[in-house]
Amino acid sequence: LVAGFGLGRMAGPDTPGSTTGARPAMPGMATVDESQPHGHGLTAPAASDQVGGLAVSASGYTLVPKPYAAGQPFEFRVDGPDRKPVTAFAVNNDKTMHLVVVRRDLSGYQHLHPVLAPDGTWRVDLGLPEPGIWRAYADFVAITATGQVPVTLGVDLPIAGTYQPHALPPVARESTVDNLTATYEGTPQVGAVAALLFRVFTNGSPDTGLERYLGAYGHLVVVREGDLGYVHVHPEPELVGGAVKFWLAAPSPGRYRMFFDFQLGGAVHTAQYTLVVS
Repeated sequence: LVAGFGLGRMAGPDTPGSTTGARPAMPGMATVDESQPHGHGLTAPAASDQVGGLAVSASGYTLVPKPYAAGQPFEFRVDGPDRKPVTAFAVNNDKTMHLVVVRRDLSGYQHLHPVLAPDGTWRVDLGLPEPGIWRAYADFVAITATGQVPVTLGVDLPIAGTYQPHALPPVARESTVDNLTATYEGTPQVGAVAALLFRVFTNGSPDTGLERYLGAYGHLVVVREGDLGYVHVHPEPELVGGAVKFWLAAPSPGRYRMFFDFQLGGAVHTAQYTLVVS
């Protein structure tokens, strides 16, 4: 004990420049790079088995919805680690909150943008056209005293009535929506990042009129069948040979539904695909 006390006296207390007792830098504090997969593009493309939206609470943040009835606005708040409503959010792809909604049979996809009130309550008009259990994902970046924290929280919204699930559509590499055809190239894999190239065609010819939507030429949401694990991927900042290029690592084997949002002539369209990863 005496020897230890003496050594402690010789070493002296920690100084501001000392590394003794220092914590490693927190990950994910870099500038947001939207060309990379989520976590909100904070890291370079890397294989990951992580999905978001499986819990109502994560990373110290909790999604607190108000009771919801079909045809009524959906209201909720996000409570922070101090259990108080969060009011400071970073702009992420032109919006401070992305609310994605899909039914548990992976039908009825919607991508909405709620409005924040001064008291921390988010509000958005939400129409859920069929009975069943719907999953709502709150996708945001909270601002803290030490940086930014990307979080995706999820909650179920039950709509009363006779539930008749839709069968998952067959696997296909093209989707027809609003007289447009959107195709994709590339094969997602487990444990490895793959490039996916999405192209849009009008009357069989490549459409060169793709416009930026929410700060990018497209957005890709991938939802896993079963637990509804959620992945939101942003593309490279510029088109690649006329295609929208994403990087995606499949979280696990299984069946997925992919939703590709893009804009033409000021109108937003959503192409949908069934994907099987083995």
